[in-house]
Amino acid sequence: MLVRIAKKTDVSAIVQFQMAMAEETENIKLHQPTVEKGVEEVINDNTKGRYYVAEKKGKIIGSLLTTYEWSDWRNGTVLWIQSVFILPEFRRKGVYSKMYSHLKEMVLQEESLKGIRLYADKDNKAAQKTYKKLGMSPDHYITFEWLK
Repeated sequence: MLVRIAKKTDVSAIVQFQMAMAEETENIKLHQPTVEKGVEEVINDNTKGRYYVAEKKGKIIGSLLTTYEWSDWRNGTVLWIQSVFILPEFRRKGVYSKMYSHLKEMVLQEESLKGIRLYADKDNKAAQKTYKKLGMSPDHYITFEWLK
């Protein structure tokens, strides 16, 4: 299995993953043209974030998005993991662990990167178990949001 930065040729797979994830996790049917434009924006402008894909035998089997948070406390960037999706037939087979390890190694090697964060639905116990197994710990913050 290969973990790599996504390319323009991966947009279609990533869009399909995002559509499936929204429906699976939140029962939301996303507007595909909007998602396509959103994914393309990131692929074309890595200041917005960066997609990573897991590929096995030439097939994209998973993806995730990292976005950036500037930390004045750490004088560096914290990567936020978002939009994680692994094809159902490849779940619980180490795909996300490999992707996470790739990011963690990148953070360890790059002085300007200070850590990794993500959020998980409070009821998604399977995801929380995975993150804890990889050495992540719940933080002491509560996430709030307002969305248009």
